[in-house]
Amino acid sequence: MDYVKISRALLPLLGGKENIASAAHCATRLRLVLADDEKADTTAIGRIEGVKGCFRNAGQLQVIFGTGVVNKVYAAFIAEAGISESSKSEAADIAARKLNPFQRIARLLSNIFVPIIPAIVASGLLMGLLGMVKTYGWVNPENALYIMLDMCSSAAFIILPILIGFTAAREFGGNPFLGATLGGILTHPALTNAWGVAAGFHTMNFFGIEVAMIGYQGTVFPVLLAVWFMSMLEKQLRRVIPDALDLILTPFLTVIISGFIALLIIGPAGRMLGDGISFILSTLIAHAGWLAGLVFGGLYSVIVITGVHHSFHAIEAGLLGNPSIGVNFLLPIWAMANVAQGGACLAVWFKTRDAKIKAISLPSAFSALLGITEAAIFGINLRFMKPFIAGLVGGALGGAWVVSVHVYMTAVGLTGLPGMAIVQAGSLLNYVIGIVIAFTTAFVISYLLKYKTDSE
Repeated sequence: MDYVKISRALLPLLGGKENIASAAHCATRLRLVLADDEKADTTAIGRIEGVKGCFRNAGQLQVIFGTGVVNKVYAAFIAEAGISESSKSEAADIAARKLNPFQRIARLLSNIFVPIIPAIVASGLLMGLLGMVKTYGWVNPENALYIMLDMCSSAAFIILPILIGFTAAREFGGNPFLGATLGGILTHPALTNAWGVAAGFHTMNFFGIEVAMIGYQGTVFPVLLAVWFMSMLEKQLRRVIPDALDLILTPFLTVIISGFIALLIIGPAGRMLGDGISFILSTLIAHAGWLAGLVFGGLYSVIVITGVHHSFHAIEAGLLGNPSIGVNFLLPIWAMANVAQGGACLAVWFKTRDAKIKAISLPSAFSALLGITEAAIFGINLRFMKPFIAGLVGGALGGAWVVSVHVYMTAVGLTGLPGMAIVQAGSLLNYVIGIVIAFTTAFVISYLLKYKTDSE
């Protein structure tokens, strides 16, 4: 490819150099923030050589080029546009100004939880391994290997408030290390472990207020609310405390005041909020059963278009950390929706005679099987619409299946075929059956429906 030629073709279709506020790229997409979105001709951009799709999401115009190509296009593009390199976070900050309140909340939660996902995935994989070891009796629970695996698998959830405290404070504009300290206060050994409450706990009288000495290990909302309060308090203290005393007094007062407020008020309220959300979802799954899976699986891809789906990480982490639940029953449903979009996209590859659409649809379908659906949804399925609808039907049926047979996962972040690694022991076969149902249904419907499949 001639990357300079591609860049020169892009510029006028984006409204010119002066219309580009920021440019960045991820693994597959050029991510642009434009001063005026209306000046961009997305249809014409989609016809440029090498472009596999073009869509707007989260305040950004995203142009899909694919792995290994996008970084070369990006280098040529910023040279031609005469702009400085921008990190993804800088581009996202500029784009955030264009978001509605719901999208801003989703972006905030995404920025807090995405950095933590590797730790939760690692713990989830280990939990799955531990479940197999326990189910099949490969190792005695008293064995040192079993005990060490248990320690490794539960560590991320035990210190989850500390991890969230760090990333949340960074997003709220507070000191990340003070946020982590506040998370440490909520999981202090002086508090009864959240998973050991059944064995009993004690209370402490604080000036007439009975405080339950229960830890917040594995919880999400208590530390989120507490760190938000801490960050606001820290900013106010920095305004009134003299610079000469700032280093000493600001962190001291921030930790003391936030710690007391978190233990006395915010912590219990946050626990109630998290437990309430978990209770509502678990009740829906328990009583609505396959119908809940049908609705959630059918609507998930629609939610993906808005970008709000990133906020689900917080809810899923709360489910995993809740001692009475301890599993992620939402992620298998999302996995079915993602796989279904891949099946619908693959049908387009069989239907079309357009060489460019074939070149886009096959790798996009494969990516969806790995849990990455943007290329399939925005590059193919939404372009022709009917494949997208076929994907919704496939996701609904797959979601109904995994809920009806109680397929659970032990982590967040992995869907599609990689999701097999975190499926709870004993549910792997049903998970694979769900993938077949979702993928096949979407493929067949997408293939049988009549629609034009040319790049024009």
